[in-house]
Amino acid sequence: MNVAHPIHRRLRPALTGRRRPVRLLTTAVALLALLAGYAVATASAPADAASALLSQGRPATASSTENAGTLASAAVDGNTGTRWSSAFADPQWLQVDLGSSAAIDQVELVWETAYARSFQIQVSDSASGPWQTIYSTTTGTGGTQTLSVSGTGRYVRMYGTVRATGYGYSLWEFKVYGTTATSCTGNAALNRPAVASSTESAATSASAAVDGNTGTRWSSAFADPQWLRLDLGSTQTLCQVVLQWEAAYAQAFQIQVSAGADGPWSTVYATTTGTGGTQTLNVSGSGRYVRMYGTTRATAYGYSLWEFVVRTTSSGATLPPTTPPPTGGFWGDTGSIPPAQNVLMVKVLNRTNGRYPDSQVYWSYNGQTHSIAEQPYFDMPVNTAGRMYFHLGSPTGQYSDFIEFTVGPNQFNGNTTRVDAFGLKLAMRLHARTGYDVSVGETEATFAEDRAATFQRFSDAMPAEFKHLATIEAPYRIPSPGNTPQFRAGGQYATYLSGYASSVGLPAATSDIFGCAGPLAGDPAGCAALNRHVAHLPRAQWSDPSLFYQQAPANYYAKFWHDNAIGGRAYGFPYDDYADQSSFVSTGDPQWLLVAVGW
Repeated sequence: MNVAHPIHRRLRPALTGRRRPVRLLTTAVALLALLAGYAVATASAPADAASALLSQGRPATASSTENAGTLASAAVDGNTGTRWSSAFADPQWLQVDLGSSAAIDQVELVWETAYARSFQIQVSDSASGPWQTIYSTTTGTGGTQTLSVSGTGRYVRMYGTVRATGYGYSLWEFKVYGTTATSCTGNAALNRPAVASSTESAATSASAAVDGNTGTRWSSAFADPQWLRLDLGSTQTLCQVVLQWEAAYAQAFQIQVSAGADGPWSTVYATTTGTGGTQTLNVSGSGRYVRMYGTTRATAYGYSLWEFVVRTTSSGATLPPTTPPPTGGFWGDTGSIPPAQNVLMVKVLNRTNGRYPDSQVYWSYNGQTHSIAEQPYFDMPVNTAGRMYFHLGSPTGQYSDFIEFTVGPNQFNGNTTRVDAFGLKLAMRLHARTGYDVSVGETEATFAEDRAATFQRFSDAMPAEFKHLATIEAPYRIPSPGNTPQFRAGGQYATYLSGYASSVGLPAATSDIFGCAGPLAGDPAGCAALNRHVAHLPRAQWSDPSLFYQQAPANYYAKFWHDNAIGGRAYGFPYDDYADQSSFVSTGDPQWLLVAVGW
């Protein structure tokens, strides 16, 4: 879907489906080796079959690179036609982050002509060491070296001390094999987006069942069937579900999983004799979406859960933590919102922390302009594509921003956006009569801090190429990188992303990558992969958020807004909706929309 920036994209029509996530596949390969030296030695005799390939597609870094076409990531992309190559000096290193500690039993080095005469394989629990050597040689042979090793660590590196040629160190592939401890712990559902078939009241929303607070709860309408659905953010392997029921529990229900929000659903647990209380259910199944589907209530009331906990097995990659939606106090009293006569009621909230009174917080839509002191509500009619603008100080004040939406007769689609720039802190909360209740935009913590602090944090988080964004239009805006001359043709950083794009077969100018324009205008997946620096990985991994923005070159402007967004969802570039990472919200039967405007 394309909703954040009409210059580059078309707004999503009022009724459409969602893109389904791509599933990640891994392979295991068995090779040969022999032990000697430290804990091991050179490989020349048969060894036991290795465990899983852990390194492919994982974040990789190096002491240096020969050029933009020989990045560290090329050595772990599974493609023997791409390679990492270092500067022409000793020592050099290449390291890969496996995501969690693993027992390493084999390393395969596929050398280019420029190989290492002397090198070590080392492991560590930290990216900066200390390092433990699990293999060492001074007689490297080049070619393909398959090394049987024994060690444990999250980070694995090749540390070259003597080159065999006048060039650098160059690897077509750096493969690490081993096993990771699997566990059935944690809570993959905590603060993830939750949607329900209905809610009893505004105080018992779906999100209350995944907030980690056993004093808040979701409660449905008093009818059968009802469901509560969670979005884990990526495909996960479930091992256990814990349901903490309020007195209104399910006598008959199912736990179901799916790759898509709308199914099809696979049942991993079913009962007709639910007991209420705390039910700990051992399950086996995989999916991105998990739901409790209740078919028979045990009481005359609805279905009510204090908490819906989902435990998964982990084998390395984990999703970045998500930021919970703002608290109830942030959104104010939703019970007093008047009913809409058109499609839904919009209410604008002043969250400038006293910087501006309500009389100086303005909204503007379709020729109407009002301060929220005179008119905080707007009864939204049907429209094919619209923007609502917000200004501080005066109706034309330079401190401004907007949201985007399309509204059908019984449908709302919309989003906050940082595709053009950051102007004001904005957050939206969309509520439907079905129980849908989802918040997007900047976090409550971001709203709470002063504007100058946000600008400074942005600058501190940026690499050198992006730091000018914090000052070029300050204090009014932080423009997106594609909107500044530095990243356009002739600019200082015009080639920032173009070399990487060419190296993965997606040639495009840096400004076109940031703007998803030119050759990328019709390629959402490719544009997103380049901005997130995952285009060198197998395509199945382009939808894995744990791999996004792990190394340069990448769109660090977009990364900042994801890091400071509710649930990590933001629109930092036009196709940021690929893999469901954007701030897009959509529901039928909408009731009201809250828009918080901050300083």
